[in-house]
Amino acid sequence: MTDILSRLAKELSIRLSQVESAVKLIDEGNTIPFIARYRKEATGGMDDQILRELHDRLVYLRNLESRKEEVKRLIEAQEKLTDEISASLDKAETLQEIEDIYRPFKPKRRTRASIAKDKGLEPLAVIIYSQKLNEGDINALASEYLDEEKGVKTVEEAIQGAMDIIAETISDNAEYRRVIRELTFKEGVIITLAKKEEDSPYRMYYDFNEPVNKIAPHRILAINRGEKEEFLSVKLETPEERIVDWIKGRTLSKSGSIFSEIIEKAVEDAYKRLIAPSIENEIRGSLTEAASEQAIKVFSENLRNLLLQPPVKGKVVLGLDPAYRTGCKLAVVNEIGRVLHTGVIYPTPPQNKVVEAAAILKALIEKYDVEIIAIGNGTASRESEIFVAGVIKTLSKKVRYMVVSEAGASVYSASKLAAEEFPEFDVSLRSAVSIARRLQDPLAELVKIDPKAIGVGQYQHDMNQKRLGEALSGVVESCVNSVGVDLNTASSSLLSYVAGINSTVANNIVEYRETNGGFTVRKELLKVKKLGEKTFEQCAGFLRIPEGDNILDNTSVHPESYEACEKLLKLTGHTLEDVKDKKIGKLKEEVTKLGTEKVASLIGVGMPTLNDIVNELLKPGRDPRDELPPPLLSEDVLDIADLKPGMILDGTVRNVVDFGAFVDIGVHQDGLVHISELSDRFVRNPMEVVSVGDIVKVRVLEVDEKRKRISLSMKGLGK
Repeated sequence: MTDILSRLAKELSIRLSQVESAVKLIDEGNTIPFIARYRKEATGGMDDQILRELHDRLVYLRNLESRKEEVKRLIEAQEKLTDEISASLDKAETLQEIEDIYRPFKPKRRTRASIAKDKGLEPLAVIIYSQKLNEGDINALASEYLDEEKGVKTVEEAIQGAMDIIAETISDNAEYRRVIRELTFKEGVIITLAKKEEDSPYRMYYDFNEPVNKIAPHRILAINRGEKEEFLSVKLETPEERIVDWIKGRTLSKSGSIFSEIIEKAVEDAYKRLIAPSIENEIRGSLTEAASEQAIKVFSENLRNLLLQPPVKGKVVLGLDPAYRTGCKLAVVNEIGRVLHTGVIYPTPPQNKVVEAAAILKALIEKYDVEIIAIGNGTASRESEIFVAGVIKTLSKKVRYMVVSEAGASVYSASKLAAEEFPEFDVSLRSAVSIARRLQDPLAELVKIDPKAIGVGQYQHDMNQKRLGEALSGVVESCVNSVGVDLNTASSSLLSYVAGINSTVANNIVEYRETNGGFTVRKELLKVKKLGEKTFEQCAGFLRIPEGDNILDNTSVHPESYEACEKLLKLTGHTLEDVKDKKIGKLKEEVTKLGTEKVASLIGVGMPTLNDIVNELLKPGRDPRDELPPPLLSEDVLDIADLKPGMILDGTVRNVVDFGAFVDIGVHQDGLVHISELSDRFVRNPMEVVSVGDIVKVRVLEVDEKRKRISLSMKGLGK
């Protein structure tokens, strides 16, 4: 265990004491958000992200140690474990190295070598591979192993069987495989060719090659998908001649032998038949794994930025789910997301009841004092946007609209959760409600949807779904806990992402709320079924009660620090009423004047906790998202045909990928800012410059109406 902790400290460039504390807290069953927020003194202030990285590596390294012990046990059971093998296993740093060492001892399916061994040819293979004879008759030696009953009828069959055994022995050599793998990675080339003449998204790969060690992660995923869809053939070209010569240099006797020619043939067979296909699979597998990890990181970061988009608070919103034949579904929701009205209008083809639809829309805007219209970006969105913009122009009051991504809305609408939330609505009306609420509070609404369906990643269906699911759930959990949750209004979906709370406890909280009329103090949580002291410790600080009896219950100050908090207020001449009435504006200065270290000591907390308490007391109920720029709302519509090179527009970043960023400039077709056009300086990773949700200025470079492609630039415009 000490070795694992030391390795973690080295890999993450943090102190060993930090690692020891973090691992101890994790092993005690504490959640990552809780450790990051409320155990800063123990971890030295490690944030949520580094704690998750530490946790993932801890699991991997523990699995590594477990596999080492298992392999030792398996080899020992064969009575073949030596000190050398044991030492090699101890030194192994990856699961691949362990599997290479275990390879010769691993039970194999029936192979050419195992068949030869069954025929009694292993002793002949040992003699040939030892290469101790400098003279003699090979055929005479081989004839001693002829056995008609076992199927060895000729000298040639005996020698071939021995060669098969030698080839497998060479292939199973862990050191050879390590060197060949490294050489293949260093000098190999991925080559792709077209399997079909028809056009496809993979056209650039119809005659393509790139060194293995330089190919970009997103290209790996694109090539994999093109191969899976049978548009591409893919092969890995290796420095075969050099590799074979290298193996021969390690296997052929320096003093010469009558068996040299047989060994040479066995080496060539070992590489071409056994090693090369295996190494190619391993390298393509490792490239895919690395590409998937990169894609997961991109997806995770995009998801984080999307979930933390600033809410549009205090506004009545009309959600519009566009469609053609079945009409556009409407849902008006009030300032806190409660549904006031639902309906259907038919302004789009084939009905084209534009006048009637406009009258209905105007009446709803007037009746419910609608200030913003949220339009889904799916089928018929463009026509719906033109219709809405036209209606807005005729109004005496100011109403604006925004096209909202409806990715995952259909998934939510058809879910059991949506049916429970809106049993009286059909699927399409639920979508309209979801679209409206996404504008009001993206986090609260999007947590109801499987993160994989939210659509801010690339190639998410081509990667390890379990790993992707874990990573994205971690992001959602992190976002929910960083913002905090209103205990009396949060859905069970939102509550289930709060640290320590599972779906059962979340449902029990909602049930308790409905039965008892809401919570007045955090401690009341302990009355909820299956919510014990440990769960309370983990979740309490992330749950808010805005109208509660104690103002501290509307902050992220943990109940364990309430006493320290009250001591601090007393020390600085304040009360909880002053916090409520916002009369402690100079608290920071007062603490500094008394001496922060002295104050921390007097109230019995560490410096990080003191700083957090002070910040929370100054802004009880603070939502960190409020400090971000508000979303970009529109009043008029723009068409792709209106775009001209050189035009400068405002846009919203919708997705960030390895090769650039897609920006919504209000023409129903996102434009691409290629990585080379993101900044005047060199950009290695687009996320250095932009994030999902950013409002940016862009210049139109090129417009291809036919292919619906828009090329944009941010150079010289700033972010």
